[in-house]
Amino acid sequence: MFDRLTPAARQVVAASADEAALRGDRRIGTDHLLLGLLHDPATAALVGVDVDTARARLQDLDRAALEAIGITGADHVAAVPISRGSAQPTSGFRAILPLAYTLAATERSRRVDPRHLLLAILTRDVPDPAATLLASLQVPAATVRARASQA
Repeated sequence: MFDRLTPAARQVVAASADEAALRGDRRIGTDHLLLGLLHDPATAALVGVDVDTARARLQDLDRAALEAIGITGADHVAAVPISRGSAQPTSGFRAILPLAYTLAATERSRRVDPRHLLLAILTRDVPDPAATLLASLQVPAATVRARASQA
């Protein structure tokens, strides 16, 4: 599944797993992949958001979702970190990889780099977690897509 990733893209995937583990999530989603991408300085510059800001916003989104179902403040338990190897990718995460491979192939590249992963994430629509996080951060997907396409 990850055989055509560049070393930088592999680091992004590893950072995604780390982000999921830090949050206590048993699944690695597109939101974790976005956070993993923000560990890459070039990608963070394209998006215009740092990983700490995105992490904080994701926490806010989680808190709002819990409050919407009646779980507030002390009612919810803080995330318990899990081991990185035990988290499995979600279907959304798994859908990103073939698209990134296709995007790389259209550029006549045999390898997927972080920019291809970012471009693939930018195709997602709300309610996808990464798309929701980008919208909450007020990141204009079209602008980022144009910048990433030129890079």
